[in-house]
Amino acid sequence: MGAEQRLTAKAGDKLDLLLWREAGLGIADLARVLDANPGLAALGPILPLGTVVIVPASADAGTARVLPLVQLWS
Repeated sequence: MGAEQRLTAKAGDKLDLLLWREAGLGIADLARVLDANPGLAALGPILPLGTVVIVPASADAGTARVLPLVQLWS
């Protein structure tokens, strides 16, 4: 297991964008991030500038993510 991360919101950031851009996380990770940050959901869809978001370590933190291959033409 890895250590938790601390992400800081930039102007106009939404939680899902911040998680994707800074930590490579997707929609499946939102619940555990919200659980680790009480009151975060109450801030609204756009995070205030400078909001610190704690991303807890996950059990699969050591494994690499494999994204499905997308082919435009087959």
